[in-house]
Amino acid sequence: MAQHLVTLDLEGVLVPEVWIAFAEKTGIEALKKTTRDIPDYDELMTGRLEVLRENGLTLSMIQEVIATLAPLPGAVEFLDQLREKVQVIILSDTFEEFAQPLMRQLGWPTIFCHRLEVSSDHIVHYRLRQADQKQCSVKAFQSLKYKVIAAGDSYNDISMLSSADQGILFHAPDNIRQEFPQFPAVDTYAALMEQITEHLS
Repeated sequence: MAQHLVTLDLEGVLVPEVWIAFAEKTGIEALKKTTRDIPDYDELMTGRLEVLRENGLTLSMIQEVIATLAPLPGAVEFLDQLREKVQVIILSDTFEEFAQPLMRQLGWPTIFCHRLEVSSDHIVHYRLRQADQKQCSVKAFQSLKYKVIAAGDSYNDISMLSSADQGILFHAPDNIRQEFPQFPAVDTYAALMEQITEHLS
């Protein structure tokens, strides 16, 4: 029987969107844009860093907001149950500096993500581990003879879902569902578990 891996997006799937939470705290509407709205990640991050610079916002300010966030309702239980069945790796376009407190609350699952370049508490740039790291990771796992089941909710997850042996949209907005009808779309952890379990056999 084939060995399987499950790869999950983080924000919007297991935890709230960090940038939306920060936008709500600061009242800056421009920071509410996410990978659900803008397909080009470089364009999105460049815009975010510009807003941070213009408003004198620091990494510590963002981390203070992250410290108030909790996983989405049911996420911890879902992840615990899933990890009893199969190895799980989180593939995220977040940053190590953002992810740590959230990983603690999720029971320290494995996460592949990026890093920020910080000077005097100001985010000056971001360093991608590699371009399209989600898709590259899936292909690397497949080269190790794993069957990969992937779930995500945004434009930056589509290459991961397309490369996986099975891709699933979880809690995706209508624009993503309509644009990518080839992927089954579910909205509850029970339904996601059912989809994953079906493909583990």
